[in-house]
Amino acid sequence: MKVFVVGTGTANTASVLAGLRRAGADPELTTDASILKDAAHVVLPGVGAFEAARTRLDEFALVEILKGRIEEDQPTLGICLGLQLMCETSEESPGAKGLGIINGHIERFPNSVRVPQLGWNQVRASDECKFLSSGYAYFANSYRLVTPPQGWNCATTEHAGSFTSAFERGNILACQFHPELSGEFGLNLMKSWLGRH
Repeated sequence: MKVFVVGTGTANTASVLAGLRRAGADPELTTDASILKDAAHVVLPGVGAFEAARTRLDEFALVEILKGRIEEDQPTLGICLGLQLMCETSEESPGAKGLGIINGHIERFPNSVRVPQLGWNQVRASDECKFLSSGYAYFANSYRLVTPPQGWNCATTEHAGSFTSAFERGNILACQFHPELSGEFGLNLMKSWLGRH
């Protein structure tokens, strides 16, 4: 099963590619808009700054391609910064625009907790989720989406209060945590999204 991973230039793509291989996929890194437009499965990964990743998407004319995929319910997975880019704006990069799929603003964790959040934390998925289940996943984030987006099935996690750790609708899945680093929990989630269960 071919899966194309968007080359955002800010992501730790090696671990994402390795995770997808463990899930039974044949992943390939690309910034080719014509490939990403019609691909069966696309992953938008991300480790790094919101504005830098958005600039990279602009450079390769991928913004409208990715928005179109999500609006048309073509299987798309956002990981970490990939989830944040689906929102409108981020406190990390004032003035920079996300994809605007989610009517939401990304906020930094307060200094009352460890920032960044690094390590394992509990994910609580709603009963309506198709791909997501409850379990423990690996996080590496300083910013988060607090309010669950309307019209999406969500999972939440506690760190300085509750935040949205993942959301899904149809064939679209976005995770603030790293499924590729989350052991059996993450492996099963990727297999579910790939339709390999």
